[in-house]
Amino acid sequence: MTSRRGDGTPTFTEQARRGQLIECTIDLISTKGFPATSLAAIAERAGLSKAAVLYHFSSKDNLTRATLSYVLERFTSYVEEKVAAAPDPHAAVVAYVRAMVGYQRDNRRHVRVITEMLLDDADGTRLKNPGGHDTAGRWNTLADLLAAGQRAGALREFDPPTVALAIGGAIDGVIGHWLVHPDLDLDAAADELETFTLYAIEKRA
Repeated sequence: MTSRRGDGTPTFTEQARRGQLIECTIDLISTKGFPATSLAAIAERAGLSKAAVLYHFSSKDNLTRATLSYVLERFTSYVEEKVAAAPDPHAAVVAYVRAMVGYQRDNRRHVRVITEMLLDDADGTRLKNPGGHDTAGRWNTLADLLAAGQRAGALREFDPPTVALAIGGAIDGVIGHWLVHPDLDLDAAADELETFTLYAIEKRA
């Protein structure tokens, strides 16, 4: 996008409008699905013309990529903040698991955007990866935390990437069930995921 300032920096008004369009896109993707979220629908939700939307984002693809980046940046920042506050590597792993569940519990619309845009659909015919986001390596951060815990002598010996995949799969399974069955108690599920994680990583006599 080019700015009316002429220096490539969006004005305050332009930033606010871009934020509005991203929020409208989140609403539509989370309720209607990614394929049904058209540029016209976004414009209607925002109360703007399509031309006005295209002024801020030159295409639906650019707008949805910006929306996904917005969601992922906030998710990542939240988890990183919780992990950074942990007093030791052992606690950092627990903080990571709880942050992953806690953010998704509190930001259901964001979870829908991520699942709609990054994950396979039921029959495996669609794999969205807008903007080159790394879906295959999304548990690398957890693997790094596990490896750090091993180096500190706080965790048993195991293969960090494999255990990260197992823990990540458990988190995905719980969140996937919750999306279909929102009456699931995610706080209780987080307790169980913490117990599962500790059993998988802690040293045993």
